Amino acid sequence: MQLDDLYRRVIMDHYKNPRNRGELQSEAVTIQLHNPTCGDRISLQLQLEEDIVVDAKFTGEGCSISLSSASMMTEAVKGKSYSQAIDMANRFSSLMQGEDVEFEENEDIEALSGVNKFPARIKCATLAWNALRKGIDQ
Repeated sequence: MQLDDLYRRVIMDHYKNPRNRGELQSEAVTIQLHNPTCGDRISLQLQLEEDIVVDAKFTGEGCSISLSSASMMTEAVKGKSYSQAIDMANRFSSLMQGEDVEFEENEDIEALSGVNKFPARIKCATLAWNALRKGIDQ
């Protein structure tokens, strides 16, 4: 199996079996973002306590790239400090620019590295990460 095939399988697994899809029952920061270019929509909920992302869930509509990225991001940020989560978002932006970046927090994220070959899809992949940044900044 080639790496591209493996990456496609990882992306489709997160799309068909999204992790952390749903709504938090506890008090949460809610961020809603929309990508008007393609119609992707995400509502990200973050349970933030002190300096920690305690929990994260999302709902939304969009392409496989957008929803897979949200699934991967919510898995990766749980239990992380604000600075660790922002660092991950910054590294994800670098990944989308074609830089070689590793994600020990969730190696599945690296499956999205090929998105940078399709500039129109970068906004799809970064939508959830932009919501994360906005939520932590609130």
